[in-house]
Amino acid sequence: MTLFNQTKHAVASALKHLFPDTEIAASMIQVNLTKPEFTGDYTVVLFPFVKLLKMKPDALGAQLGEYLVNNTELFGEYAIVSGFLNLAIKDGVWAGFLQNNFNNRTYGEQTAKDNRVMVEYSSPNTNKPLHFGHMRNIFLGSAMSQILKATGNEVVKANLINDRGIHICKSMIAWQQYANGATPESSGIKGDHLVGDYYVKFNDIYKEQVKELIAAGKDEKTAEKEAPVMLEAQAMLRKWEAGDPEVYDLWKKMNGWVYDGFEVTYKQMGITFDKWYYESDTYLLGKQMVMEGLEKGVLFKKEDESIWIDLKEDGLDEKLLLRGDGTSVYITQDMGTAKLKYDDFKLNQSIYVIADEQNYHMQVLKLILKKLGEPCADAVYHLSYGMVELPTGRMKSREGTVVDADDMVAEMVRLSREQAEENGKTEGFTEEELVKLYDTVGLGALKFYLLRVDPKKKMIFDPKESIDLHGFTATFIQYAHTRICSILRKEGMPLMPDTSVFQAFQLTDGIAPMEKKMILQLEQYPNVLAAAASEYNPSELCNYTFQLAQTFNSFYDVHSISKAENDEKKQLRLMIVVMAASVMRHAMGLLGIALPEKM
Repeated sequence: MTLFNQTKHAVASALKHLFPDTEIAASMIQVNLTKPEFTGDYTVVLFPFVKLLKMKPDALGAQLGEYLVNNTELFGEYAIVSGFLNLAIKDGVWAGFLQNNFNNRTYGEQTAKDNRVMVEYSSPNTNKPLHFGHMRNIFLGSAMSQILKATGNEVVKANLINDRGIHICKSMIAWQQYANGATPESSGIKGDHLVGDYYVKFNDIYKEQVKELIAAGKDEKTAEKEAPVMLEAQAMLRKWEAGDPEVYDLWKKMNGWVYDGFEVTYKQMGITFDKWYYESDTYLLGKQMVMEGLEKGVLFKKEDESIWIDLKEDGLDEKLLLRGDGTSVYITQDMGTAKLKYDDFKLNQSIYVIADEQNYHMQVLKLILKKLGEPCADAVYHLSYGMVELPTGRMKSREGTVVDADDMVAEMVRLSREQAEENGKTEGFTEEELVKLYDTVGLGALKFYLLRVDPKKKMIFDPKESIDLHGFTATFIQYAHTRICSILRKEGMPLMPDTSVFQAFQLTDGIAPMEKKMILQLEQYPNVLAAAASEYNPSELCNYTFQLAQTFNSFYDVHSISKAENDEKKQLRLMIVVMAASVMRHAMGLLGIALPEKM
């Protein structure tokens, strides 16, 4: 139990002892960190009890403070400030906390609990490469998977590949008509990029044909429906769903190129999955669910044979589930996938990492599953996030204005190299070490910048700002970590020393303010990690780790380690920096960001 939680527990026990005839709900006990301008470590808010106990805040605070200082081993003193009780933890307790946890590699983690969670993220289409717009989704899903695992959940990382549908047929038609048999090998183009080029090509052709039809007297809506290349793509989709061998072979070949490309990109970004689902498998299960829902009377059929669900009584609208020609829509396969995931793993929670543009879609999906009586409905949770843009504006795949993920990673590595060379930070490294360092710094900057904002908020990504050595960046944290590593090397100490390295000490000189601030901040990590899990918000870890790095820099500016006043002070400070580096690595590791030992 953290000292923060021990404080809440101690306050609850004290109130129960002092006022045995009054029932005080645990929810009334509010404990916060004491503000820097006041003496103390934790602050108890007294106002919620005033009316219940019929006491003035200062009188209640004095009675409660006296009891806690005299009857517990936690607190050394207290102070009352305008209705708040500030409690100071004894120096010996802080020292004990540090001695017990300074080399605990799993500090902050929670014990396993019987809760099976699937996090579905990335979910790319096989008509284009992974692009920058995917990256916030991918890094958010990966980070939340690791955070949930660290807080005791059994986690399955899943990727649903959208490998069928009209968008796939668009790339296939364009390649078939204009590629002259080009392959990744013959063209020297990465497979996912090659297929993406023909998706853009399709759109260019489509726009030209629409213009021609409008010029010939068609209205815009009719022209969009009757453009020959669109009719060919729709015909190809029907052939695919009918199992046409020629179409199926082309589909498998082009998807294979894309999968090879995805694999390279995922590996470069350090992203892995435990389970892969494919829309080409799940859409049939979804179609079956639709037909069963029609038989039960939950769904209805229109004159054109299309199948719908009426959600108007739920404040929504009618939703198409199956087209009149029998082909499925996005939500059809989503229904099948939701059921399949639940059946495969008996999930307590199924988390979908999907942009906020799909809020309505996810609301409808959950409601449809409920109306069909599917047990998986209750497990569905939409982790909605805001879109990310570049300073130049929003990106559009079909117009070819996206920035590919591969290109963005390469740009961040280039910026990392450029920054290191400009600052003269390349001495003492081999070329192999520098290549690894540039990858670590560049990719770390990219991930951190995309994760440091609350997922619910939209954001603009600025590559140069993301790698600023002095800004709110992974680079700042990485540099603080290398400073600690340098300190430990000079002291001849490993990153994670054994407990036997240090002698027992009594803190005869007490704990100085900046030493206390570091220890207090380290003690908060389990609560921050728990909050990141419960709020589905990795930015909690970004903010915490950045502040920890800032505090370390201030601490090290004030307190020398090699020239400490005495041995016990040196040991105390070495424990502080060892634990600080360990917590930084743990927190950043959950975000998928490595911390170098030199830079």
